[in-house]
Amino acid sequence: MAPLVSTIEIARPPDEVFAYATDPSRFAEWQPDVVRVRLLDGSRFTTIRRIRGAERTMSQQITQNEAPHSWAARGIDGPIRPHATITVEPIEDGTRSRVTFTLDFEGRGLGVPLVPLVRRQARHAAPTSYQNLKRLLERGH
Repeated sequence: MAPLVSTIEIARPPDEVFAYATDPSRFAEWQPDVVRVRLLDGSRFTTIRRIRGAERTMSQQITQNEAPHSWAARGIDGPIRPHATITVEPIEDGTRSRVTFTLDFEGRGLGVPLVPLVRRQARHAAPTSYQNLKRLLERGH
């Protein structure tokens, strides 16, 4: 299956958008399903998400960090492992940003048959997160 791809424009410069959107400690501010994030070291973090009423913990590794243009993280444990990429492009002489989110999931073991359900949930929930990000950044978070 193809990854989920969404693009939004934000009326803020790329460096500001990138710094905020790729900071795991701020994920709970714009992603409604994130309960909390624990930073493990410079490139690993654990995200606790509320999924269908239950809290699920996911450990992730940052695999790319090319500020202020691209960032990626991959799940490193559990039956369902998210893979996320954020790309930020300057538009309108760098006063605005075009942000592209790419989200995919890998199932392991018991998680394999659950991937279609998780993708369906993400397809509905992710746009709300992206609009939250836009709103927070445009009002100066």
